[in-house]
Amino acid sequence: MKASTGLGRIPELALRQRRQGLAKQLPPVTEILRGSLVERYVTCGNPTCKCAKGKRHGPIWYLTVTLGRGRTTGGILPEEKVAEVRGWIENYHKLRDHLEKISEINRELLRASALGSKSTNEGDSQCPAWERKIEPWVLSCIYEKAR
Repeated sequence: MKASTGLGRIPELALRQRRQGLAKQLPPVTEILRGSLVERYVTCGNPTCKCAKGKRHGPIWYLTVTLGRGRTTGGILPEEKVAEVRGWIENYHKLRDHLEKISEINRELLRASALGSKSTNEGDSQCPAWERKIEPWVLSCIYEKAR
């Protein structure tokens, strides 16, 4: 989780507008790919080939994707697909960054609404004991859904 970015000083309406603006900038979900492009120059092993004298074959483009726990998969990518795949990878990073920003805004909106409703929970003798132990913003979500 990232440190606070100072969103607490921005009015609620501006936060909601910023969130909507970020949502409109999200790339199409059908054009997203998590992975990395790797450009490689290789030698073929033939002693009479130009690569044996230092001029390697390439570029050869590899797409690699980490599957987790040390597992990686990938393969050779045709030259004509490199630009398209590069765009998909950039879209993935843009989507991830925008979602993180939207999440930060949502956390700040929840925090602001909790501060606004905090006085209704604390010290209220009619408020059940279990409600006093729950964060105020959680209670506001529960009661809002119940309406």
